[in-house]
Amino acid sequence: MMQTVLSITEKEWLRQVSEVARLYGWRAYHPWLSIHSERGWPDVALCGPPRLILAELETEKGKTTPHQDEWLALLAGCPIEVYLWRPSDFETVAEVLR
Repeated sequence: MMQTVLSITEKEWLRQVSEVARLYGWRAYHPWLSIHSERGWPDVALCGPPRLILAELETEKGKTTPHQDEWLALLAGCPIEVYLWRPSDFETVAEVLR
């Protein structure tokens, strides 16, 4: 039975993004315990030289926090790729990583 995008958890979404990244030769980094880290830092870093992507992953109904919004805005001004991806963005994720 196929999951709808509305039922995918953030943990499952991270797994899907990581699998697509590996399929296309990217390395993925996700800190498992961010309790002592700066609040709002993106969920995953994807490295496929010469490109570096930082992505915040949210569920379809998930909302970003002000700290996440601040980091995404700051990082968007840097020479790296920064995204906010939801499960409904799966095709876009595959296209970006292809």
